[in-house]
Amino acid sequence: MKFICDRQSLSEAMLNIQKAVPGKSNIPALEGVLIQTGEDSITLSGYDLEFGITTQIPAEIEETGTIVLPARLFSDIIRKLSDDSVSVTVDANLLTTVTTKQTEFTIIGIDAAEFPAIPQIDGEKTLSIDQASLKSMIEQTLYAVAQNDQKPVHTGIKFEAEEGILTLVAVDGYRLALRRELAQILTPCDFIVPGRTASEIAKLIKEEENQADVYLSPKHILFQVSGYSVFSRLLEGNFLDYKNSIPKSSNTVVTVATRTFIDSVERASIIINDRFKNPLKISFENATVSVLCKTPLGKVQDEFVANKQGDDIEIGFNNKYLLDALKYAHCDEVKLSFTSSLTPMTVTPPEGDSFLFLVLPVRLKNEG
Repeated sequence: MKFICDRQSLSEAMLNIQKAVPGKSNIPALEGVLIQTGEDSITLSGYDLEFGITTQIPAEIEETGTIVLPARLFSDIIRKLSDDSVSVTVDANLLTTVTTKQTEFTIIGIDAAEFPAIPQIDGEKTLSIDQASLKSMIEQTLYAVAQNDQKPVHTGIKFEAEEGILTLVAVDGYRLALRRELAQILTPCDFIVPGRTASEIAKLIKEEENQADVYLSPKHILFQVSGYSVFSRLLEGNFLDYKNSIPKSSNTVVTVATRTFIDSVERASIIINDRFKNPLKISFENATVSVLCKTPLGKVQDEFVANKQGDDIEIGFNNKYLLDALKYAHCDEVKLSFTSSLTPMTVTPPEGDSFLFLVLPVRLKNEG
């Protein structure tokens, strides 16, 4: 096997492929990158039995073949080389020589037959959406994915595709994040993508107008984004019936400047740390929002003006959960809706329904 390719293209591809390569595995081949020659390109694949990434880069193929090379070692070698092009040659004993004009490395490869079979996701395309929208949708819901596996299905993001709209939902028991956009839905469906997979997809997407294509099989999902194919096992189980968790009405609606509220919460959070925790007490009275907190470190009260309609309300929140909902809104103003001090707050854009964040309140203690 022998090929010559652009060093920078190979280095960039290896950095991304490594995200699917486990640091340690009982199967040595999984710690490597699978390299396969094509007609005028090479295919690089990383896979950890749950999640994988493949991509192709142009190459001059002098001799066809396949090999598995230690991913981190090979990536480090390619990254440190200084020439524009690199030659990779593999002999019958899997001895692999990486050569440029001034440098030569020799490393030992692994037989490609030892690399586990990559899932084949055949069939028609399920949906398409522009990459910028998909990236934004993932980033605005990923923060609410559960971080523990008490209910593994909630460690992922639920995708719902129907009637020209793609909806992403994440929940962790304390908050909910929902994001929706127009998409080309070829087959109505719903499925749950692991949070890690969704995160890596968002990182791979470049800010460009190209489409992201999605292919679905009973157990796996395939995303094609920015020249990469990302495939993953789906999560199975009963996802929260989130539609029944969203309040149907409200007694108080407040429109606030997002940055102003974030700054206020961050000021109040100065006296909260891992040792001294207390909820924020938020009061909405007439046109004034008051943010109060008291811990053994001190006491703070911060106020700003907002547009309130409906009843006055006093409610408690975990400062981090409130901050996340505000920061991931990505808009100048947000609309906060309340039913009572013991029911969830919804955060939505002032107009439209492109996102909805739900934050559970914290019961406030009587401080006398």
